[in-house]
Amino acid sequence: MSTEQTTNTTSLNNKIDWKKYFNYRTIVQNIPFFLFLSVLAVLYIYNGHHADKLIRKISTSEKNIKELEYEYKTIKSEVIYRSKASEMIKAVEPMGLRELKEPPLVLSDSLAIAQ
Repeated sequence: MSTEQTTNTTSLNNKIDWKKYFNYRTIVQNIPFFLFLSVLAVLYIYNGHHADKLIRKISTSEKNIKELEYEYKTIKSEVIYRSKASEMIKAVEPMGLRELKEPPLVLSDSLAIAQ
């Protein structure tokens, strides 16, 4: 019978210990700690949302940069192609300009040579 009494008193003590931690006074004393935990939870959630938004923004920026890079390369190759001598001749031919067949004449001033 003594073993039954000890188990009963032990289980009763365990119940009393839990009641001691969950009474009104203890909860009221720990309100600042509960508020601190809730603020930490809100900050943790905000941080996760902010990080997701930032990752989406970086992703769209990377897509725009790649698109602009492709556009730059296309325009650059087009400019290089159009600046070839043969392409320039074709482009200015409708305006009446043509390529010289002989070297240009050099004009000189007789006074500049004497000095």
